[in-house]
Amino acid sequence: MDERIAIFIDGSNFYHGLKENIGISKINFQKFVELLVGQRDLLRTYYYNATLSTNEGERYKDQQRFFAYLRTIPNFTVRLGRLEKREGAPPEEKGVDVAIATDMLEMAYENAYDTCILVSGDGDFAYVIEAVKRKGKHVENAYFWPRKNRQARHCASWHLRQVCDKFIFLNSQFLKCCF
Repeated sequence: MDERIAIFIDGSNFYHGLKENIGISKINFQKFVELLVGQRDLLRTYYYNATLSTNEGERYKDQQRFFAYLRTIPNFTVRLGRLEKREGAPPEEKGVDVAIATDMLEMAYENAYDTCILVSGDGDFAYVIEAVKRKGKHVENAYFWPRKNRQARHCASWHLRQVCDKFIFLNSQFLKCCF
C-alpha cells in the first residue's frame, strides 16, 4: 500500500515565514505540494487563513484572487477563519488553529491518511501532533530555520521539532523550484 499524505498549511504563518526568512511572499503552491509529497500519494492539501475585511479594498481583492488561484490546484481545499479587531492592536486570527487541529485529528481518527505534513512554525500544534501520533500516524513538520546569526519570529518551533517524526527545513535552496 502506498503512503497516503495529507498536508495542512497554516497560511498566514507560512506567508510571514516566507517573507521573513526567504524574502519573498509568493510561491507556486502546486510545485510546493509536489516537493513535500515526493513519490507518495497525496490525499489532499488543506490551506487555512483568515479573510480580510471588505473594507481593506485592494488588499481584500488581492487576497480573494489568491484564494481563487489556490482553489484551481488539484486536491487543494481552502478553509477560512475570521479576523477580529482588538482595541489598540492589529486584528487577530480566530478559528484557524482550531480548524487545523480539528481536521488533523478527525482525519487521523477516520484513518484518512498515513502521514500528515504540517506547514507551520506554531509550537501550539505540538499537543495535537502527539494525539495524531497516538493514532499510529506519522507527522512531518515543514518550516523555516532562521538564517545564520539571525533571530526570526517566524521560524521553526522547538516544540514541533521534538514531537514530529520528521522535520523538513524550508530554505531558498529547498524551495528554489517553487519560485
